[in-house]
Amino acid sequence: MDALFIYVSNKLEEIKYGPQDGKSKIINLKEMKSFAFWRAVIAEFLATMLFVFLGVASTLGGSGEAKEVKIGLTFGLAIMAMIQVTGHVSGAHINPAVSIAMAVAMKISIVKALLYVVAQCAGGIIGAYILRGCVDGIFHNNLGVTNISNVVTPAQGFGIELLLTFILVSVIFGTTDGNRPAFGSPALLIGLTVALGHFSCIKLTGSSMNPARSLASAVVSDAFENHWIYWVGPIVGGVLAAVIYVLVLNPYRGVKSTEEALKDMIQDEDFIVIPRDYFKDGKMKQAQNVSSNL
Repeated sequence: MDALFIYVSNKLEEIKYGPQDGKSKIINLKEMKSFAFWRAVIAEFLATMLFVFLGVASTLGGSGEAKEVKIGLTFGLAIMAMIQVTGHVSGAHINPAVSIAMAVAMKISIVKALLYVVAQCAGGIIGAYILRGCVDGIFHNNLGVTNISNVVTPAQGFGIELLLTFILVSVIFGTTDGNRPAFGSPALLIGLTVALGHFSCIKLTGSSMNPARSLASAVVSDAFENHWIYWVGPIVGGVLAAVIYVLVLNPYRGVKSTEEALKDMIQDEDFIVIPRDYFKDGKMKQAQNVSSNL
């Protein structure tokens, strides 16, 4: 009876919020029939629109190191804010490289990843156009366009964007792992990583780490020089981070998830599988206290 209650509760939660398990089907067309799916896509659109508007606005006017610090902090704070707003709705990817990495890690389906990427790109472009309409015409030809500096070759720029995004996506996987003990706020850590990427390499490549962000500025400013770097670099870096985290860094590889353990328990009443998060949050200690009082 307890197993049935847990099963029904999980199904109700899935209907309300979408699939909550650690792995998604590679192609899952059924999820497109749920409101939760389209709500998540809309959330990605809105979050990327606001992220681009806020971040690109910080690139206008000023010069020198003070401007670079302002840009880094703004992008970092903007991503933190958007994660807080939409993290529980869509996962707050706000970045095609992150969505593709999540699909590679089987955290989301390919269908969801593709629609996320479309929503992110569309949201970013609209955010940039909104900013264009809010500022003087003298800024219209360079609304935060990312390009490599004169001292960096295209190959070096590709490598820089790859490494920056590799670090960012690694932090995302590490801080959002459901089996990880709670060590601080994921939104804060991800935001600080975005800011760190800007502080370290903004003079070299503009520190995009986000194809949708670079696409938005390129479209609204009609400036596509070396634009491929800001797609290929982040996507390759994100995919590498996903593969390495899943195959090398994940300490729970091969261990049953809570949902898998519950399914086994439901199917075989004579065999009890202890889910891996049973020992978290003092659950084992509570069980010991109860048994000692019997």
